Amino acid sequence: MEVDELKGSINNLNNTINNLRDSINLKDDQIKTIKDSMNLKDNQIKTLESSLKFKEEKIETLEKTIKLKEEQIRSTAIKVNADLLEEKNKEIEDLQKEIEILNGELTKADEDLERLELENEKLEKKTDNSSDSKIIDFSNLVISKSEIIEKMREILQNALHSVTIAVPNISELQELYLYELRSSVNLKISCEINPGNEEDAELLEEYESLDNISIRNFKGSDRYVLVRDGEELLF
Repeated sequence: MEVDELKGSINNLNNTINNLRDSINLKDDQIKTIKDSMNLKDNQIKTLESSLKFKEEKIETLEKTIKLKEEQIRSTAIKVNADLLEEKNKEIEDLQKEIEILNGELTKADEDLERLELENEKLEKKTDNSSDSKIIDFSNLVISKSEIIEKMREILQNALHSVTIAVPNISELQELYLYELRSSVNLKISCEINPGNEEDAELLEEYESLDNISIRNFKGSDRYVLVRDGEELLF
């Protein structure tokens, strides 16, 4: 019966890990979508900036042309007839209209650029919020045994009612300072116990003498597990 309970506990832990992994993958997909959208907005901004620069250069060229035309008119005003003068004035008028159109396009482009920048800021904030998720992928992180034990001790300090623990060997329980826990905390422990090892046998007898500790022999040399009061999990 105890073995079945342990298997059920391990299955529950594995299901919790799978759910966490699915949530991490979903967050990664959301962040990728946001980044792709930001890249698209950045490209649109670059295109608009290039268009603005081109239009500004064109306006500058037109203004120089108008100035040149005006100087030509002033320098030849005495020599030209009325028809030619009217033609030059018409050219200037057309150029001024083109400048007005370009200025309108510049204003519209500025508004579009401002809108895109605001959208980009919103996307950046959304990316930051997604990146701040409390679910973090530690798959490729190397953590030392001492760091794991220290974290387990930290979690145990907050234990109130019940704790489930799995460690590779019974000898490692000594590093968790279980005697410092409240006697009201019910401890269920799974670890490898070698009956032929004198130290293991003495530790088993010592722990079994405590009313709040139940211990089972389980070969899980690659696992450190701690569940505190059904609220906190380390795997």
